[in-house]
Amino acid sequence: MSSAALERADRFRIGRVLHDSFSVIRRNLVLCAGLGVVLYAVPRFALSIWYFQAIAGNEKIPLWAFFSEHVMLAIAGLLFYVGVIAILQTALTRAGIVDMQGRTPTASDCLGVALALFFPVLLTSLVVTLAFMLGLFLLIVPGILLLLRWSVAVPVLIQERLNILDSMARSRDLTKGSRWALLGLWLILIMGGTLVGLAVPRLFIALNFNFGLIVEALVKAAATVLSSVAAAVSYAELRQVREGTCVEKLAEIFS
Repeated sequence: MSSAALERADRFRIGRVLHDSFSVIRRNLVLCAGLGVVLYAVPRFALSIWYFQAIAGNEKIPLWAFFSEHVMLAIAGLLFYVGVIAILQTALTRAGIVDMQGRTPTASDCLGVALALFFPVLLTSLVVTLAFMLGLFLLIVPGILLLLRWSVAVPVLIQERLNILDSMARSRDLTKGSRWALLGLWLILIMGGTLVGLAVPRLFIALNFNFGLIVEALVKAAATVLSSVAAAVSYAELRQVREGTCVEKLAEIFS
């Protein structure tokens, strides 16, 4: 069982969250890998193959110029991507919470919850993203503060079944006093994922282009899995810090 379930946390600890996140993934490697491959790696690889075949012979065309000529395809691809990410994030959040309760998550249960909460999760993610982008447009710092404030809004919605605004308010309350630590956690995840995502695929693309695209899709999928599980673990950690709620008690919400 996760260390978060054994004792009350006195404060949000980045090391503990990362340790518990990797532990959740290790205990459910087949489930996490399967969800990441099916819902992220395969669609991303297919899109990459289609794109490079479409620009064959005109490789110098900028990405924005290509999609400006294929507006409907770009919109359809974006909607599909956002939808798949919402399902993946919800399924992995459910898996993380169930695992930290000492039970074994199943694909059918995780996907069932993901489909049942698809539209609420999608709308919550869009509201948080739009608010973040608006904050960045005005000033960078407000955008980052808003993102940290609502960083566990999706896990709150998934686990506590609140509406969008109440989930955002609940996230605001849970993250109070822990936002600097959350900033450090997400900087580690984002920077680490970006560096690995850029460096590793380049090594394989130089050897074989198609194999390099497969590696890129798998690396990005792994980063997405880790960040999704880390969000669930962060939510559980914040509940212990703020309320002393043991992870096992989170099961009552689904009973």
